[in-house]
Amino acid sequence: MGCWQRLLIFGGVSLRGGGGASVPLAGSRVLVCRRQLSGADSETLKQRRAQIMSRGLPKQKPIEGVKQVIVVASGKGGVGKSTTAVNLALALAANDSSKAVGLLDVDVYGPSIPKMMNLKGNPELSQSNLMRPLLNYGIACMSMGFLVEETAPVVWRGLMVMSAIEKLLRQVDWGQLDYLVVDMPPGTGDVQISVSQHIPISGAVIVSTPQDIALMDARKGAEMFRKVHVPVLGLVQNMSVFQCPKCKHRTHIFGADGARRLARTLDLDVLGDIPLHLNIRETSDTGQPIVFSQPESDEAKAYLRIAAEVVKRLPPPLEV
Repeated sequence: MGCWQRLLIFGGVSLRGGGGASVPLAGSRVLVCRRQLSGADSETLKQRRAQIMSRGLPKQKPIEGVKQVIVVASGKGGVGKSTTAVNLALALAANDSSKAVGLLDVDVYGPSIPKMMNLKGNPELSQSNLMRPLLNYGIACMSMGFLVEETAPVVWRGLMVMSAIEKLLRQVDWGQLDYLVVDMPPGTGDVQISVSQHIPISGAVIVSTPQDIALMDARKGAEMFRKVHVPVLGLVQNMSVFQCPKCKHRTHIFGADGARRLARTLDLDVLGDIPLHLNIRETSDTGQPIVFSQPESDEAKAYLRIAAEVVKRLPPPLEV
């Protein structure tokens, strides 16, 4: 089991068994024990720790009828995560019309999907008392925004938020879906951990601008998913460059290639770059996402390429 070393420091005089230098501490009395573990002992200890940490964690259960779940996340708000999630869902469907795609908005405090997908109203209930998603542009959508007034703030504490997330995960009749794109809230808190622990996730897409401040939090988001054993499919560099519509001059407002540098640091891929373009903002605000309303535009094609890169990196789907 290895050897024990004891270091006794008493009244400023050190007595040490096992050799080596010591540092006297005047007027103190300290007993320090250090255990040197063999490789086998160290591995056993790691396994034991993992068993203890896993106690009480919820058992993952697939969402009924859903083959693959793709989460779109960011460490920081305001980087275009929801816009990316919406256009990714539409691009997945556009790239392969045989695939059924859903979009789940679990940003309880700031749901954006209803406006971006031009949807209003309350979900109907099925005979089994499950909520039916609202449908537009061929995408089945569910959001907290369908359950509260558009201008009403959600002033809830953690337990109520977790209860709402559980309902959005378990009490929706999705039918049969090939892909469910989940628009996560910003950060690395309770919602992200709860979703990751309750359902099997095929992969996470991290969205960031090239700006250093955004990249700091994007890195935390990627590391969080790794800690909960969710594969990170890659990074999307949003608002990568601005091109003047008149003179065509290109300006890197938020910096150049920051997400690419982060991807190299984390040993991840950059799935694609999305420019800072007026059309993306306008189509999102009017509820006509650019992949649907301007499919031949360069901006829409960028989302289509990202969707293709995401599909390449997905594991085999669940049998449902």
